[in-house]
Amino acid sequence: MERTRRFHITPARREAMWAYGLISPWIIGFLAFTLIPMVASFVLAFTEYNVIQPARWIGGDNYQGIVTDPLFWQSVKVTLTYAGLSLIPSLVLGLALAMLLNAEIVGLSAWRTLYYLPSIISGVPVAVLFGFVFNKRFGVLNWALDQFGIRGPGWLSTPQWALPALAIMSLWGVGGGMILYLAGLQGVPTTLYDAAKVDGANGWHRFWHVTLPMISPVIFYNLVLGTIGTFQYFTGAYILTDGGPNYATWFYNLYLYRNAFYYSKMGYASALAWVLFLFVLILTLVIFRSSAAWVYYEGQLKGGRG
Repeated sequence: MERTRRFHITPARREAMWAYGLISPWIIGFLAFTLIPMVASFVLAFTEYNVIQPARWIGGDNYQGIVTDPLFWQSVKVTLTYAGLSLIPSLVLGLALAMLLNAEIVGLSAWRTLYYLPSIISGVPVAVLFGFVFNKRFGVLNWALDQFGIRGPGWLSTPQWALPALAIMSLWGVGGGMILYLAGLQGVPTTLYDAAKVDGANGWHRFWHVTLPMISPVIFYNLVLGTIGTFQYFTGAYILTDGGPNYATWFYNLYLYRNAFYYSKMGYASALAWVLFLFVLILTLVIFRSSAAWVYYEGQLKGGRG
C-alpha cells in the first residue's frame, strides 16, 4: 500500500511531465545548436585552433590581432556603410508601401500579396537574380538607364558602385517590414484622425502627429531587427562579389567566414564572432535606451509612464 502511494502520479505532475516532454525538442536543439556552440566558441576565442591540430591556449592574442588587422577595420567600415545605405531606406520604403496598401483600392489583397512575396524568397536565388539585373553588358538596370541616354556603370565590378548595388538589392525584401507596418496602421483608431481633421490638421500633420506616434512601436521593432540583420549580412556579398572589387564589399561576416573556413583559423574567427556579438548587443541596447524618447505606447508619454 505504501509502495503504491509512493509511485502515484498526481495530475499536476503528469501535466508537468507532458509540458517538459513537449518542449524537450526545443531544449535539446537550443543546447546542441546554440548554447554549447556559444560556450565552445568563447573558449576557442582564446586559442589557436586549425581543426587538424589540438587547440593551443594563447590568451588574448586573437583579440590583440584583431585590433591591428587592417582587413578587420575594412570589414567594419564596409558593414557600417552598408547599414547606413540600406537600413533607413528599407524602413522608409516599407512604411510608404504599407500606407499605400492601407488605402481602399481595387484588388487590395492581390497587391499586398504581390509586395510581400519577394520577402519570403531565400537569399541565394535573390542574389543570382540580381546578378543578372546588375550585369554591365546585358543587365536589366543598365538597359533601363540606356533608354534615357544614361550609360550604366559596372555595378558589381566597380568599387564605387558595388556596395550601393547590394544596398539596392536589400530593398527587395521590404515586404516583411511592410506587413508589420500595415498591421500597426490598421490598429490606429480612426477617431484620432477624425479629431485631427476637426482641429484643422492637414494630411502631413495627421501623419506626423497621429500616424507616426501610434505606429512607433512597430518602427522600433523593425529598427531593432533591421539593425541586427544588417550587421549579419553575408549571402549577397558571398554570391555576387566575394568581398571585391578591391575589398569594396568586404563585409564583417564574410571576413569571419573566410578566417574560419578558408584559412582554418577557428580561434581567430571565434574572437571575431564575439566582437560582433558585443558590438550588436551594445548597439541594440543603445536603441532600446533611446526608445524612451520617441516610442509611444498607449497610456504613456514619450516612453514614460502616464
